[in-house]
Amino acid sequence: MQTMSTPLELGLDTFGDRTAGDGGELLAHGQVLRNLLAEGVLADQVGIAFLGVGEHHRADFAVSTPEVVLAAIASRTSKIRLGSAVTVLSSDDPIRVFQRFATLDGLSSGRAEVILGRGSFTESFPLFGFDLAQYEELFEAKLDLFAAVRAQEPVTWDGPTRAPLVKQRVYPPLEHGLLRTWIGVGGSPESVVRAARYGFPLMLAIIGGDAARFAPYVELYHRALGQASQPIGVHSPGHVAATDEQAREDLWPHYQAYVTRIGRERGWPPVSRAQFDAAAGPQGALYVGSPETVAAKIATTAKLLGLARFDMKYSHGTLAHEKLLTSIELYGTQVMPRVHALLAKA
Repeated sequence: MQTMSTPLELGLDTFGDRTAGDGGELLAHGQVLRNLLAEGVLADQVGIAFLGVGEHHRADFAVSTPEVVLAAIASRTSKIRLGSAVTVLSSDDPIRVFQRFATLDGLSSGRAEVILGRGSFTESFPLFGFDLAQYEELFEAKLDLFAAVRAQEPVTWDGPTRAPLVKQRVYPPLEHGLLRTWIGVGGSPESVVRAARYGFPLMLAIIGGDAARFAPYVELYHRALGQASQPIGVHSPGHVAATDEQAREDLWPHYQAYVTRIGRERGWPPVSRAQFDAAAGPQGALYVGSPETVAAKIATTAKLLGLARFDMKYSHGTLAHEKLLTSIELYGTQVMPRVHALLAKA
């Protein structure tokens, strides 16, 4: 069992999924964006620590530029930290990524952070003219450049993905400190070691199976860091309702449609109700249920992996905006205090 020296931060993530309207129709992308703004405002009001917004370039998601959405949320909030979930660095420009999040940091009075990753979809590669055959090379080189830019010193850098830089300054700088930067990892040992090599916090995407199977990655990360210390976070899907039964019934048809659709693209069989219920159980990756159930499961995961932050992905395919608002409110007002109380007793 790991120990935690600081209170657990509890955050939320969304991919900006296109949700269903009252008649079951998919809402327009613009309406989903406006609803996401309202969700961010509510998350701030109920005291949630962080809101992450994903980047996708597909018809079923509304957000392709998280920083623009986050800037709008920043203008309507005062406390919540704001970041990506994730920024697909391989198909982006590391300097522009830093500039956009540095701008967000200024607009939000220091509340910006970024989670860098390779993403679970590949549409951005052909869209922006990158070769999927260079998947690893692009991420490695661009992460190296981003780390150099993040230091906020004149950058001298040479690599395979762009022209060299010689003593080049990048603006705007942050007013205070460095941009908080996580590396999102889906379960690759090489990615864990890479995060440690750059000294970046580790964000584990646990979207299937028992969280316990990620304990070896946490140990690997600590060994690779050596004497240094960095936070570890977890991103997992979930949904909160008044009761366990209601939460599962709310989520199941939307989860089934979402996972089956993505699975069809990737050659997976359709998901069954038995698989869903197992994933929502104590050893599964879905944090679905009443506030008591979800809090207990988060606290268990946090203790097991020694987490500094847990982010629940609260959006799920066409699950309606009103259900998302209820989940956010219960997460902030009932799940969070229960988690902190459970961890205080440990």
